[in-house]
Amino acid sequence: MSRVILFNKPYGVLSQFTDKGSADSPRPTLSAYIDVPGVYPAGRLDRDSEGLLVLTDDGRLQARIASPKFKRRKTYLAQVEGTPSTEQLTALRQGVTLKDGATRPAKVEEIAEPELWPRDPPVRYRKTVPDTWLRLTITEGRNRQVRRMTAHVGLPCLRLVRWSVGDWTLDGLPPGQWRDA
Repeated sequence: MSRVILFNKPYGVLSQFTDKGSADSPRPTLSAYIDVPGVYPAGRLDRDSEGLLVLTDDGRLQARIASPKFKRRKTYLAQVEGTPSTEQLTALRQGVTLKDGATRPAKVEEIAEPELWPRDPPVRYRKTVPDTWLRLTITEGRNRQVRRMTAHVGLPCLRLVRWSVGDWTLDGLPPGQWRDA
């Protein structure tokens, strides 16, 4: 039986167990939170993104979760700078062309500010620039894809939280905590 762990990755934590970066300034990794031998992340979540990271001890399951060819849904809550226009939302829904090619269409909707934990450090606040929350669902998982998609249509991402992967969600899982799926 495969083991599947759901982890709410805090901002600033690397999606790996060791930091192969600079020895002078080690960055926080999964090893500070998860002491379970033999599990590995199924996909990645950027250091400056938060939310659901799925780990498993099953290599085949890991590939099915991470590979874009399996089209597994991933839903993100994105705080973007500005107020989206109909044209911007339509572009995201139809798919946009990034440097590495066209994205698949995304499901996108404007939402009320979600009840999330405070981010440390907090997102910068500017009185003169409004921000908006979007719920985006994609079926790929390219490097920094949601950030690049929103920036491409003129909506820079200020905060990004992956809420779900397939049917697994963050529901009731505080940052820095994990549970078996």
